[in-house]
Formats: sequence, C-alpha cells, structure tokens
Amino acid sequence: MGKVILYICLLGLLTVSCQQVDKTVTSFKKDYSSAMTLTTSEWDSLFATYREPAIQHRRFKHQDVDSLVQQHAQKGILQVERIGASAAGRSISELTYGDGDIKVMLWSQMHGDEPTATMALLDIFNFLEGKEHDGDSLRNLLKDKLQIHFIPMLNPDGAEIYNRRNAQSVDLNRDARAQQTVEGKLLAARADAVKPSFGFNLHDQSIYYHVPETQNPVTISLLAPAYNPERDINETRGNAMKLIAGIQQMVQQYVPDAVAKYDDTHSPRGFGDNFQKWGASTVLIESGGLKGDVEKQQIRKLNFIIILNALMQIAEGSYEQYEIAQYEDIPFNGSSLLHDVFIHNLEIGSDSIPLRTDIAIRRAENTVGRDYFVRGWVEDLGDLQESFGYDQVDASSLHFVQGKVSDKMISSVKELSKSQAFALLKQGFMAIRLNPAVVGSAEQFHNLPIHVFSQPAFYTTSRIDLGGTANFYLADESGALRYAVLNGYLIDLSQPLKETFKNRVL
Repeated sequence: MGKVILYICLLGLLTVSCQQVDKTVTSFKKDYSSAMTLTTSEWDSLFATYREPAIQHRRFKHQDVDSLVQQHAQKGILQVERIGASAAGRSISELTYGDGDIKVMLWSQMHGDEPTATMALLDIFNFLEGKEHDGDSLRNLLKDKLQIHFIPMLNPDGAEIYNRRNAQSVDLNRDARAQQTVEGKLLAARADAVKPSFGFNLHDQSIYYHVPETQNPVTISLLAPAYNPERDINETRGNAMKLIAGIQQMVQQYVPDAVAKYDDTHSPRGFGDNFQKWGASTVLIESGGLKGDVEKQQIRKLNFIIILNALMQIAEGSYEQYEIAQYEDIPFNGSSLLHDVFIHNLEIGSDSIPLRTDIAIRRAENTVGRDYFVRGWVEDLGDLQESFGYDQVDASSLHFVQGKVSDKMISSVKELSKSQAFALLKQGFMAIRLNPAVVGSAEQFHNLPIHVFSQPAFYTTSRIDLGGTANFYLADESGALRYAVLNGYLIDLSQPLKETFKNRVL
C-alpha cells in the first residue's frame, strides 16, 4: 500500500500528507511485493505535462539545447556547469540533481544524428523542476537517494550537421580507450571525477532492426555492455542486467514485442564497455523504429518513462527483484529483413523472359539545415520471402505500370494542395513541373504526394532495377491503379492519405 500512496501523491489524485509518503519511502527497503508502477495513462499524463515544447523535431541544434540549459541554470534547481567545449568550440554542459549517496551518470547524443534521448532529458529536466506537490514524492526520492549527472548533447558539432561523428570525423563512442578527442577525454574525465555507480549510454539505432520471429521493428534496444571479451557477468554488469529486465517490462506495456538486445560483443574502444569496466553498472538504451513515428516523438516519451522509472528503481533498490535470466531471455536484434516498403510476388519481366519476384525498397534521408528530404530506391530484389516492410503488399494479382508526367506547369508548390496532388496521382500522374523561373529556396521541400520538378524533364521508373528509382504504379488485372510507389512511399490509392511525405523539388 505504501507504493500506492506514493504514486497517488505523485499525480496529485488524492490529498495525502507527503510526510506519510516520506515515511513510506524511508521504510521501503526490499519489500518487492509492494512494488508497482504507474499506469500507462498516468505516465502519459506526466509526459504531457513536462514535455519540452521548444523541441518538436529531431534536427535541433546546439543553440536550441544550450538556450534551454541556461534557462534551467537560472532556476537553480538543477546545478548547471559548463564542463568543456567541443572541437569546434561549442559548450558542453553537465546538469546535476540530488545529493544522495548513489551516483548516476547519463550522457546523450555522443553521435550527433541520434537525438531522441536528448529530447527526453530536456523533458526530464522540466519534471525535476516541476510544480509543488505535482510529483514531489518521486522528485524527493530521487533527490534524497541519488546524485544524478546529466550530459546532454556530448557531440554538439555532429548535431549541428546531423552527423554521427564529431568535427574531426571521429566516432566518439570508439574513443574511450585512446581518448584522442576533446569530447572523449571530457566524458572519461567526468566519469573519473564522479565515479558513478550506474551509467546510461543513450543512443539511436537503425530503424531497420526487427524482433526475431516477428515482423515488428525494434522500438527500444537494450544492453548491459560486456566489460571483457569473455562477456563475463560480475556484480556490476549483473546489476545492469537486472535493471534492464525491469525496463523491458515497462516498454512491453507500450509497444508489445518491440524490445530486443543490442549486440553484446565486447568493444575495447566503446564507452559503455569501459564504463562497465570502471565499475558503473551501465545500461545502453538504443531508440529504434516505430511505424508512423517519423520524428520519434512517441519513442521520446518512452525514453522519458524508461529513464525516470529506472532512476526510481535505482533509488529504491527495487531493480534487485529481477533475475539475470530475465535479461538473457530478451532476444538480440534481427537485421536485414525489414525495409520501408516490401512488395511480394510482383511480375516485372518481359514477354520473352518472365520474372515474378519480390521487391524491397528503402528511403534514405538527406539532411539540409534543420530539415531533410528522402530518396527512395530499390534496395533488393529476388527471392525475399523472409523479408517484410513497414508498409507491404502482396502483388500476386497486380502488375507494374509506369507513371506519367503531367503536361501542366505550376508557378509555386503552394499552388497545389495535397488533395489536388493526390487526385493527379490517382489519375496516373507522378510528376508535375514547377516553373524554373520562379524557383526559390522556399520551394525546396514539399509534402505533396507527387514529384515536383523544375529541371527540363522528369522520368518515372520504366523498369525496376537494383539501386534504381522507386516511382511506379501497381495495377490490378482490369488495369485500375491500386497502389503508387512514389519516391519509396507506398500509397494505397483507395484510402485517404496518411503518410507524412518528405520530398524536395527536383
């Protein structure tokens, strides 16, 4: 009952003396039978309350994060310190909360194009500075039991151009041993100064990993990194495994069968492996893919919940209720089978040489400033019966049709609405020309379900080739167009538009 009161007080659902809660927290040791978690709706409410509104998309910059960090510094609840600078001179800050005996260190975005956890840390900072009596019991628990050190955006130079590596083209997560970079030296120095008991190495992974024996993308991947080549389990790594067992149970409530383990091969250069070796029970959290969550805002929420819940378990010691065997039961990431679009059993041969086969399509992101566009291409073709896609179709009764180019010309992308573009697409037109005399930087990107081009000509896909373009139709036996594959997006022409398109003027 003590934990029930704790969480009711957390959400302000009932007027309860927080002195009673404090006594409950103090008396709570290892009475695991009383442990419970917030419901998913309660976690949702907590996240909605403290979500940082200034960050809405993945491609934010150092100045965005730094300005928020300075706002937190002015409030005085989180202790903010500029601990160093990147190779290009951008500041790197550490935010500290709590004065407990258990030290925890979390660092995010050591790869500049892996921003999901940074967004979640900004949300957590808001929570830790929350309104009086709105979550006080949890905040006080963390404050009294833990000393939490956050380093958001360790690689601000990479984040500036949405690139994995730092300004010197070095992968910071492969610099723990040599410490050749200023950022790597800084993280190692902070680890030596703080000497954390727990560490959280926060990353994004490929959205194309899947959970083995399923067609589900891996939304969250977890790992207790190995501290030696033999992958031995000592108390330090074992505690990380137990903590992960609790984390995966939490994630299953949100995205069932979407959790896996990252490859646990020991990397002597990796920071996670070395933190484990240095005595910090280290958890790697990799944010993967979730259908429809292009900007990873749902996975951002998962990070917020995962991290706060894990910190709570560390503060209470309740992670000890889990078994290492529960960690071992989590499957490893599966790879190579998941694609953006998968088309099964499509006839693409000629009259003389028939070929009915499978087509795998991928969309590659290309960053421009704070935005991006995609380019769809044929990733693979042949016997791909084990493969699947975020979007997929059985084309056994369908056939390939080349798209047409409209003979109309528009003077602005804004001249064409999404519904008008969709109407053209359903008529067999995959592209429309933009007057090249009026093309400007504002016309560079668009979200229309049609290609817009200002160049002299545009060519739709005339035949499906490995590595080639992905702009064609699938028609039924009567010749009616059923699906459009436009720049690597699969569009059901009989359904309302649901996709968020990231196209550019060609």
